[in-house]
Amino acid sequence: MTTEPWASYAAAAAASRVVVRELLTLEELQDAAAVLGRIWGTPDNPPMSAELLRAMGKAESYVAGAFDAEHPEAGIVGVCVGFHSTPAARALHSHIAGVTGAVAGRHAGFALKLHQRAWCLDRGIDLVEWTFDPLVSRNAYFNLAKLAARVAEYLPDFYGSMADAINRGNDSDRILVHWSLASAEVAEACAGSPVRATVPSGAAASWVQVPRDIGALRLTDPEQARGWRAKVRDQLTTALDVGGHVAGFDKEQGYLVLPHEGDLP
Repeated sequence: MTTEPWASYAAAAAASRVVVRELLTLEELQDAAAVLGRIWGTPDNPPMSAELLRAMGKAESYVAGAFDAEHPEAGIVGVCVGFHSTPAARALHSHIAGVTGAVAGRHAGFALKLHQRAWCLDRGIDLVEWTFDPLVSRNAYFNLAKLAARVAEYLPDFYGSMADAINRGNDSDRILVHWSLASAEVAEACAGSPVRATVPSGAAASWVQVPRDIGALRLTDPEQARGWRAKVRDQLTTALDVGGHVAGFDKEQGYLVLPHEGDLP
């Protein structure tokens, strides 16, 4: 068992007052599916069924849940699920993760991801990838700063039309991130030192801003929300297409974009 990743998880779990573990029984998997349905606003059609979770667990994929350490009898308060990539890649695709309002503000999602990291490293998996909506600033900060994941690709309308309460009526653009589990930067972030978006001296950096709360904007001004989608898509894809890269995320200024390394002074 790898020591540092589990120590980082233990510290995060203690701070958020949760316990994360693999889900093994059918009853737990049914509860997990129901939790996902509530989080995504589709209780009658959860994004992952108990049967699918059961099959994934049997195939030794990552199916885990978070429990309130102070009230474990309350059931699952967070779920994280990932499946294996091609064998040669030694990677896990983390498909879905979410926590309930019962642990809002306690950073339970951080503990979930750190458990996933330790679980993967124990199995010789050193890369995890996942997608997120580039307009959701809190997720961008969580992924790029708190976890030290790195942007690998911009995926326009990746899932097509989606029917859940969070994504309904919007293009499903996603950013694919790679999380290098054994890197020093990731280890430092998991120990509580987030990555700061810092412009290198002399670099011709640019910032791609996103709305502070895209969820609220979609409800109050859908047209403006769609405008943000088009703007951010254009700016990020243009930068990446010419060899630029996203070097971090700042809560106020957005994505830090640096030019191709060969273009730096």
